[in-house]
Amino acid sequence: MTDTRMTTVPFETPLRVALVHDWLTGMRGGERVLESLCRLFPAADVLTLVHARGAVSRTIEAHRVRTSAIQHLPRATRLYRRYLPLFPAAIEGFDLDDVDVVISTSHCAAKAVVPTGRALHVCYCHSPMRYAWDQFDAYFGRDRLGPLRHWAARATMAWLARWDRATATRVDRFIANSAFVAGRIARYYNRTAVVLHPPVDVDFFTPGAGAPRPYFLGVSALVPYKRIEVAIAAASRLGVPLIVVGSGPDLPRLRAMAGPTVEFAGSPSDEAVRELYRGAQALVLPAEEDFGIAPVEAMACGRPVVALGRGGAAETVRPGVTGWLVDTPSAEAFADAMDEARRRPLDPGPIVAHARTFSTERFEAGFRSLVTAALAAAHPC
Repeated sequence: MTDTRMTTVPFETPLRVALVHDWLTGMRGGERVLESLCRLFPAADVLTLVHARGAVSRTIEAHRVRTSAIQHLPRATRLYRRYLPLFPAAIEGFDLDDVDVVISTSHCAAKAVVPTGRALHVCYCHSPMRYAWDQFDAYFGRDRLGPLRHWAARATMAWLARWDRATATRVDRFIANSAFVAGRIARYYNRTAVVLHPPVDVDFFTPGAGAPRPYFLGVSALVPYKRIEVAIAAASRLGVPLIVVGSGPDLPRLRAMAGPTVEFAGSPSDEAVRELYRGAQALVLPAEEDFGIAPVEAMACGRPVVALGRGGAAETVRPGVTGWLVDTPSAEAFADAMDEARRRPLDPGPIVAHARTFSTERFEAGFRSLVTAALAAAHPC
């Protein structure tokens, strides 16, 4: 493990740091957090279950990336979710004997890595393993899998939930990406967490020069709990265009239900996504998000958000100022709010100003301060 010096930490000897991430298969919100950590710890190794080379930023790729045994299984970089029962053994198999500080960014298995007894482990938690806890039915419901596969999934997820809870003791300090997630950490792990909202590149996501065009936008991984079908149904109900950006296993199901006004844009470049944000009437977010980085990106581009009023959106969207919060995840309720967005445009100035409070600089300064405090507490003078 390469030495790295934390110049802001009051220690004279170099600290050997490892960054542990669930998987590296694309640049989503979790990878933006890891990108910031790579800047804070430029000599740290990155440990991950699976790495699709070239799928993440140059900042991350510049680090030495160590992968688990799952990397060598058939089509692992595309079908890694199918190997979920193997994740516990894979994450526990990493050798961290020569590490002083472990920093995990986890929504699945990364927080269960096994550090040595002397190492400090700080976990930036995007969520406890959601499909093993309160979102089991969204992923593995009987209507999605059939009775036999549903029963098998329930048994597997019950085992994973027990493992997820038990391995929370391997973390010295939890940092949650939202107050909503801090509540889930308290509920499922019986641990407290400090809240530090994740970084948004508000210097890249900026307002455009033109007026918005008559379409709505969804930016999301296409997985069950994101509820993109609600946005699709709402757009069809209103008869308005909806552009869906993202990829994932739910794409065939969503294509099958989409009407003629819905377009699936796949995974365009960051520059193309920025232009889509700038031109949209509003971003539509029907999911109960752990934090939800897309709404803040849209707001940084001066565009409002129509979001479910639960989870992270309740912490980032200011009703009547930066968007609208919807009480229920129904097509009717979202269609009403989207119609409001068409009829009553919001001033982009306050929207952009609010988004800038979630800057990358704020996150990195806050994370540096929290790790410094944790190290000082672990090694008092």
